[in-house]
This record gives sequence, C-alpha cells and structure tokens, in this order.
Amino acid sequence: MSINELKENAEAVVKNLHGDQRFIGRSTSIGLTPGCKLSVIKNDKNRPILIYSRDTMISLGRSECAGIEVEEVKR
Repeated sequence: MSINELKENAEAVVKNLHGDQRFIGRSTSIGLTPGCKLSVIKNDKNRPILIYSRDTMISLGRSECAGIEVEEVKR
C-alpha cells in the first residue's frame, strides 16, 4: 500500500520507493528510506499529507506519496 491509503494516526514502515532518481534522491535525503517508521498526522482529501518521521514533520504531495510503498503497523 502507499502512504495515500493510510488514515490519520496510522503508523507504518517504509518498504520500498518507486520513481525516478530525482524522486528517490529527494525521499532518501529527507530520511524516508526502507525500514523507516512514520506516523500519519493529517490525511485530508485533495491536500498534501503530513507525516512525522525521524523527529521531523514532513509534508508530501499525493503524487509523491503514491511512490512510497509502506506496510501498516498495528498498535
């Protein structure tokens, strides 16, 4: 599943990144690497998604989120 599919307050682990070199480079530079844990803070329809990962708040566009494959962690 992608980050787009997660609901608010969901926790997940990044499994894979899909996209061109520019996208993968940008994602890894902000700390979104395979194995990284993240929490969805805000996921409103038609708006950027706000996540919290590695002590940082990150805002991602929906098209960017589609390229980040995650596995939801059950609490």
